[in-house]
Amino acid sequence: MSEYRMPSLGADMEAGVLVEWKVKPGDHVKRGDIIADVETDKGIIEVEVFEDGVIDEILIQPDTKVPVGAVMALLHSDVTRPEPAVTVERATPEPPHPAEPQPTGRQAVAVSPARTNGHRIRVSPIARKLAAELGIDLKTVQGTGPNGAINREDIERAAALKEKPKAEALPSPVEAAGQPSTIADFQTGMRRAIAAAMARANREIPHYYLETQIDMSRPLRWLEEENLKRPIKDRILPAVLLIKAVAKALTDVPELNGYWLDDQLQVQEAIHIGFAIALRQGGLVTPALHHADLKSFDELMADLRDLITRTRAGRLRSSELSDATVTVTSLGDRGVEKVYGVIYPPQVALVGFGKIMEQPWAERGMLGLRPVMTATLAGDHRATDGLKGAQFLEALTQRLQEVDKS
Repeated sequence: MSEYRMPSLGADMEAGVLVEWKVKPGDHVKRGDIIADVETDKGIIEVEVFEDGVIDEILIQPDTKVPVGAVMALLHSDVTRPEPAVTVERATPEPPHPAEPQPTGRQAVAVSPARTNGHRIRVSPIARKLAAELGIDLKTVQGTGPNGAINREDIERAAALKEKPKAEALPSPVEAAGQPSTIADFQTGMRRAIAAAMARANREIPHYYLETQIDMSRPLRWLEEENLKRPIKDRILPAVLLIKAVAKALTDVPELNGYWLDDQLQVQEAIHIGFAIALRQGGLVTPALHHADLKSFDELMADLRDLITRTRAGRLRSSELSDATVTVTSLGDRGVEKVYGVIYPPQVALVGFGKIMEQPWAERGMLGLRPVMTATLAGDHRATDGLKGAQFLEALTQRLQEVDKS
């Protein structure tokens, strides 16, 4: 018998709200299966199970706020165990007796009064509360969460559409805010989560910073030639070159790929790049691109597109929020020349990329203009020192110059 506990989906998470179970007692599950939806300040997350087994008992009901580490369900490790007979009986066409208890953990959700054509509307607790505050009829909202669930962003869009026709009738934005408004509150949860993580990082992590300038002539030339061979929809973005180069450089300097836990550096064998993605409603999320060092440019491009889409739709998996071993952030497209990031604990490094700019560049006694990018490293001084950080930036530069060999 083992316990399934509420996972930590980041250093900023203290608790999550259970939205819905995807399993019931007697169900066989294997590692990586989605077994529940949990709402955090970052949206609705599809939570995975970490081992093979059989669901024995559901301990937490939907709409319950669950602290990180709390036991949510019990699993039996014997995956060959036959399913309980009661499960087989419920598979028959005959409806259960009204007095018969429902073991699936979904009964609490099913009593929700929000229904359309007799069917239950799947809506997260935070979204339901926000809809009530804004006077939004849930039956008019199209959900974009897991399996069509309505999340906070869906309510936000519905509220904006509801107010739009009234905009011209209102004398001013100030008067338009006469009713108690929660528009500013859309950012509150995300900013609180970010504040918690960054406050912890500045309190606990002794940062050191290094930077280097990289001649991007060769990688950009390779990228241009490579993209000419592809249809537009399959072209590779510069960000993918940077992600792949960081992943490969970490194979050269693995000490920056890991966590600071229990007062020691725990280097991780797998390289999962956390890539900072801006949300349309504000805030940042850094989900992981798994095994970035082992994937081709095409695979990374497809994974990145998928990750950005699901991040902004609030459909991330728990492993994507908890597995990142290092973070990469690129703000060059925003005109930023240099990025000095704050490490996301328990990670021990963050790599930042700025804008590619034409700059004078001397090589072999010749001076000319080259496309130059500044790369920065934020390192945790408990885990590594400046020498190791300099070795990483040197490896990163070399990997970008050898992009055609990746």
